[in-house]
Amino acid sequence: MSEGRLILASASPRRKELLGQLGLPFEIVVADVVEHEDPATDPRIMVASNAALKAEWVAERHPEAFVLGADTTVFIEGRALNKPADSAEAREMLRALSGRTHTVFTGVSLRHRRSGLRYDVGVASDVTFQVLTDEVIAAYLAKVHTLDKAGGYAIQESPDLLIARREGSLSNIIGLPLDETKQILTKAGLLD
Repeated sequence: MSEGRLILASASPRRKELLGQLGLPFEIVVADVVEHEDPATDPRIMVASNAALKAEWVAERHPEAFVLGADTTVFIEGRALNKPADSAEAREMLRALSGRTHTVFTGVSLRHRRSGLRYDVGVASDVTFQVLTDEVIAAYLAKVHTLDKAGGYAIQESPDLLIARREGSLSNIIGLPLDETKQILTKAGLLD
């Protein structure tokens, strides 16, 4: 196992909780970057670019540390649904997802500036929503803070109101695909 320290380049409480499940000590340093969020961009490219941008920004300032960056978006009908600006936009996103299947893409990047280590992985999962009435959407928005969540929802919070089914990694949908993250941390020598 490597002696290097691990930094999570994210302010997301969900990523912090998920990474904590791997049992590794880590610090949090939030990357001060402007993420690329053009909804017309290929979502795989967007999340990969943003994950690398965050990891590289923090790694430049902490060259001795292993830095993990991640980015997640929701993709439906050729456009990305990033974090809603306000509750009205969150409501519109939930209406757009109602009764339909969308894909959640997450990019994960690991950087270690001193050694030049660079690992990148992308993960996709599909989520199908139930048909949502305006009353269900209002109830969901009253229960769940959605403004910091891609697509305006959190699968782990009141899923019975929204979700018909999912295919693929639940942790990816939440914001950090654990199996793939564990694989790159193991390759880097941080996990056995």
